[in-house]
Amino acid sequence: MKTNWQSLVLILLLCYNTLHAQTSRHTFTTNDTAFVLDGKPFQMISGEIHYPRVPREAWRQRMQMAKAMGINTIGTYVFWNVHEPQKGQYNFSGNNNIAEFVKIAQEEGLWVVLRPSPYICAEWEFGGYPYWLQNEKGLVVRSKEPQYLHAYKNYIMQVGKQLSPYLVTHGGNILLVQVENEYGSYSNDREYLDINRKLFIEAGFDCILYTCDPARDVAKGNLPGLFPAVNGVDKPEEIKALVRKYNNGKGPFYIAEWYPAWFDWWGTRHHTVPAADYTGKLDKILGAGISINMYMFHGGTTRGFMNGANCYDTGFYEPQISSYDYDAPLDEAGNATEKFMAFRNVIRKHLPAGEVLPEVPAAKKTIAIPSIQFTQATGIFSVLPKPHASAAPLTFEDLRQAYGFMLYRTQQPGGTSGMLSIKELRDYGIVFVNGKRIGILDRRFKQDSIFVQLPAGTATIDILVENMGRINFGPNLLKNKKGITNKVLLNGKELTGWNMYPLPFENTDNIAFNNKSTATAEPILRKGTFQLTATGDTYLDMRNWGKGCVWINGHNIGRYWSIGPQQTLYVPAEWLQKGNNEIIVLELIKPEQNQLQSIEKPVLSELRQ
Repeated sequence: MKTNWQSLVLILLLCYNTLHAQTSRHTFTTNDTAFVLDGKPFQMISGEIHYPRVPREAWRQRMQMAKAMGINTIGTYVFWNVHEPQKGQYNFSGNNNIAEFVKIAQEEGLWVVLRPSPYICAEWEFGGYPYWLQNEKGLVVRSKEPQYLHAYKNYIMQVGKQLSPYLVTHGGNILLVQVENEYGSYSNDREYLDINRKLFIEAGFDCILYTCDPARDVAKGNLPGLFPAVNGVDKPEEIKALVRKYNNGKGPFYIAEWYPAWFDWWGTRHHTVPAADYTGKLDKILGAGISINMYMFHGGTTRGFMNGANCYDTGFYEPQISSYDYDAPLDEAGNATEKFMAFRNVIRKHLPAGEVLPEVPAAKKTIAIPSIQFTQATGIFSVLPKPHASAAPLTFEDLRQAYGFMLYRTQQPGGTSGMLSIKELRDYGIVFVNGKRIGILDRRFKQDSIFVQLPAGTATIDILVENMGRINFGPNLLKNKKGITNKVLLNGKELTGWNMYPLPFENTDNIAFNNKSTATAEPILRKGTFQLTATGDTYLDMRNWGKGCVWINGHNIGRYWSIGPQQTLYVPAEWLQKGNNEIIVLELIKPEQNQLQSIEKPVLSELRQ
């Protein structure tokens, strides 16, 4: 009898849980003017946050800040090159665990707009494409070329496995999924767009799909059957007219990228836009019932070597900085700005009746580390791996190297001088003769030649090349190989007999510090430790240094460069620890530096030349 009673209770519980799950599921559709959530008009007020640009340990805090400003939805791209860094090798763990990112949003009561594209732009390396696509001979990104579609399908199926359970159609919190990304700015092949749509559905994205394009490109980038979102529009009447034109005379109306500011690149001023320039526009957009995705609500940091670059047909090259502060409402460290408070006041005016915003959390704790001492060092020529030999220089891609640096070495008869010319240097090269630095070549200035004098005997020519970031936008996406991508000439004669030493610096675990540097002005790696009694956010002050990158407790926190505008590197509290902390700096052009401090506020607007 007892067993039967327990069985009955179990059955009743299962029935209750099933009924509860069914009744707690949401419906999400559209009508002629708006999105409809659970049968009621729903205005998305979305804020873009990119999970790779924020420490996983801080995702929840950033989302809580979003709610405090009045955000009800989080927008994010999905980054192909972090999830498939090498062909067929997938990574959805740690900071790449996008399913966890979406789950935390759901726990915080936030909806999600997903942008798996697979091209994302985003001021991100290669626009999100993995470098190895360039090793597939004949592959053409953003096209119907079979190799590209095969690689794309393999990837999007993996993304679908991770994220389709979180679609609103399956009881989750992902409302919308974007097909491609500003494709109208690139081409106008609707057959290609339809292949995208079919791949998304095959991957399990059985939800509302949409396209997004700048206003001038909606005509080329929309796909009949998907609703067209518009980027960069401020006027309600303009967005409504555009959407109706390409969506059978109806809505919903959605600004997929609304820009409250802009990003930065090396050697140009820090971009800022006063909040007052946008509060009135935001008020009108929300008052017109238009949904919006703020790009960015919180930019964060493009750590490691993942920044992209601008490069158009005119040939200029503009690598982007590590800070992705963006002058966004939430700053790089996740604190509310003046713009945050101004936008919050606007959003509060348009909340549904009875809804109240949470209090704004206090600013995060910051600390300053007065002095960091470096006790170990090694010259970069002392950490060279086994070389790859070739008659002509090989690219990063040839050697299956994604990012970082490559040292090119050749030995030539000496006793001569002349112009050393590097054809298609990408992107920053330091030239040495017999270990002595003789100059620097910078792609930004189209520099490809330098005068050299080779001493008598056999002369060793070294060229240390840095990949400063692959192009992320425009027609030059297909011209993204790195290193010395053509040939090297001396007085017009091609030099042959090269050794390539890959220096990807994927981690710093195996660096042997010998406290030796034999070359004149040889790039150097310095290692030190510092003690903390309490942790907090901080900013490394790199103003006395030259150019390089920094690791804290094994995390590559980004690049620095004295030309600015960024002069500090943000170190999140989540990656510091009480007690002993380790720091490693790779300094390229001022190896004599041996002192470093941190400060409590960032310096993002100081230019030097």
